[in-house]
Amino acid sequence: MKNLLKKKIIIPILAASVFLSTTAFQNDFFEIAKQIEIFTSVFKELNMNYVDDTNPGDLMDTAIKSMLADLDPYTNFMNEQDVEAARINNTGDYTGIGAKVKTLKDKLVVIEPYKDYPADKAGLKAGDEIIKVGNTVVETYKEDAGNLLKGAPNSSVEVTFKRQGKPQTATIKRAEVEIKAVPHFSMVDDKTGYIVLSSFSDKAYFETNYALRDLKAQGAKKIILDLRGNPGGLVNEAIKIVNLFVPKGQLVVTTKSKVEKYNKTYYTQNDPIDSEIPLVVLIDGNSASASEIVSGSLQDIDRAVIVGSRSFGKGLVQRPKPLTYGTQVKITISRYYTPSGRCIQALDYWHRDENGEAVRVKQENYNEFKTKNGRKVFDGGGVFPDVPMGSYTKSPITTAIINNDLIFNYATNYHYKHNINDIKSFKLTDADFKDFKNYLKATNFSFETNTEKALKKAFETAKDEELNDNIKADFNTLMTNLNTSKTTVIDENKAYLLELLTEEIVKQYAYREGLYDYYKIHDNHIKKATEILENPSEYYGYLK
Repeated sequence: MKNLLKKKIIIPILAASVFLSTTAFQNDFFEIAKQIEIFTSVFKELNMNYVDDTNPGDLMDTAIKSMLADLDPYTNFMNEQDVEAARINNTGDYTGIGAKVKTLKDKLVVIEPYKDYPADKAGLKAGDEIIKVGNTVVETYKEDAGNLLKGAPNSSVEVTFKRQGKPQTATIKRAEVEIKAVPHFSMVDDKTGYIVLSSFSDKAYFETNYALRDLKAQGAKKIILDLRGNPGGLVNEAIKIVNLFVPKGQLVVTTKSKVEKYNKTYYTQNDPIDSEIPLVVLIDGNSASASEIVSGSLQDIDRAVIVGSRSFGKGLVQRPKPLTYGTQVKITISRYYTPSGRCIQALDYWHRDENGEAVRVKQENYNEFKTKNGRKVFDGGGVFPDVPMGSYTKSPITTAIINNDLIFNYATNYHYKHNINDIKSFKLTDADFKDFKNYLKATNFSFETNTEKALKKAFETAKDEELNDNIKADFNTLMTNLNTSKTTVIDENKAYLLELLTEEIVKQYAYREGLYDYYKIHDNHIKKATEILENPSEYYGYLK
């Protein structure tokens, strides 16, 4: 009787006290309690009575993720594996073979072996298809096969893999792997230092600080900070990196939330390394979140010239909340604002179009703000560079080519067919692009456009209405013309595709380190940044 009393009275009281102790729940407590009770009832009845066996874990995982998907793409439920992946992303540390690997249904594909790490020392190369790890066949392994490559430091694992279709084996001795936040820094010329910051892990400030000091010791009088492709990370690291270039006490970013404790104002806390050194920051459409805090704040206080294309436009801040059984939920808790007061969030996830897609803030709805020197800047669409440089507009067809790994696969085949003695002077030709298009045909690459889907649906409807005989010839002509148009689109995106192919090929020959050396010679953004820094009147002209 006492146990029953505890269940009926004490537990509900405790649950209520938890809800009511949190301000955000107070007004909605009864509605939340009601919906939880309804969900619990449905979940119980479904698992007890459904005609086939159900997996409660899978059902709950689907229910939670579907609920969160209705909010924004950054509010996520993380199971134990996701939590570990997030830890690796934030620290850059794990124990394994030292390679970027893609998990497919029947194999693990080595995308990039890290130079001088175990996979590289064992002779694995990009494109190798791992089909067996130890005694475990990847194709029949039910869980994430990528985890098979992880293990204790100094432990060994034998892998069976295919290279260009031929089976091979290798024994790899696992080691602690450190993924650097600053994978490269060097001198572009005798006065210009170049720093690549690829992520905002908890080592980002330390490694950027070290790179800046080292370059200054080598004689750098000007700095290029490359944030292209940097998806962001830890906000505190972004603030400390800004602090390298601006004085103590400078406002960097403000966050605003419906929960008062998340409303914060962040200022620089330390003396800078160099608050006067001319600085150019490179950004592109994949520079997001913390990258936009750095580039946006440096732009707002007129401390750096921003070069490139408009950044991604993520003005939202997330915080992980621990749950039971080692799981977490990452919740969007606030928006952030740069020193001028602008929020650069580009997508409105709370107002969707007829297809359920987030609405992009229209340019006519951007608000104007002013930098420290009175220059006009705008919110609503990412950080717009002071010096815009042509960016490629991804078509659905080129996106499909990338997503189907055709760039990577062609580069791998190219690597094994060609000997390149001087990778720094490497350049693909028109003949290479023709060969790539032939490769697409040979692999039966097909991409069905929305136009084709609509036409096929209309033709099927015509069949049902017995009208298809009258329009069949016109339908076939339209489909032929569409296929011709798709070929034309590939040709129109020739420059973009050649750039992607070149980068992948160079990386397979010379690792990522060699790719950055290649950039310093051939990359137009770095050339433009160097040109601006060599001309003080031009540099300071952008900031006035």
